[in-house]
Amino acid sequence: MTTPIPITPSGFEKIKEELKRLKTVDRPSIIAEIADARALGDLSENAEYHSARERQSFIEGRIMELEDKLSRLQVIQIEPGTLDKVVFGSCVRLRDVTENAKPEEKTYKIVGDLEADIKINAISLSSPLAASLINKRVGEIVTVNLPRGEKEYEIIKIFVEDTTKH
Repeated sequence: MTTPIPITPSGFEKIKEELKRLKTVDRPSIIAEIADARALGDLSENAEYHSARERQSFIEGRIMELEDKLSRLQVIQIEPGTLDKVVFGSCVRLRDVTENAKPEEKTYKIVGDLEADIKINAISLSSPLAASLINKRVGEIVTVNLPRGEKEYEIIKIFVEDTTKH
């Protein structure tokens, strides 16, 4: 039995969109490039042909990977609003209360491994920070062992964004 992969509804849509683009745009485009490169003649010294075949191999591999993941995804939907405890898909506003730290606040969204992107503060459920936050409540202090040492955070707010508003 395969283990389900948790994902938010928006993450699920992004994966479906990428798969659709790969199949309907990238795959036909690379097939045309290979045909054009073949028309140039001798394939043994044809850099365009070999480059296109390499890209085709990558695209086909990515399609297989996404189809496999799509079959195992478990979409977890949470209603927008304020929550009483941290769960998958929630956003958590934290204040760094580590001794000698600047008392700055940051908000993170707890997502699955496939969606994690620190540039947009989307952290994986399996990360040390997210793992320490699960099931905690507003006002609680969590201690996290990070590569740079221990950090302490106070949970300021727990909520789910309304993604239907644009």
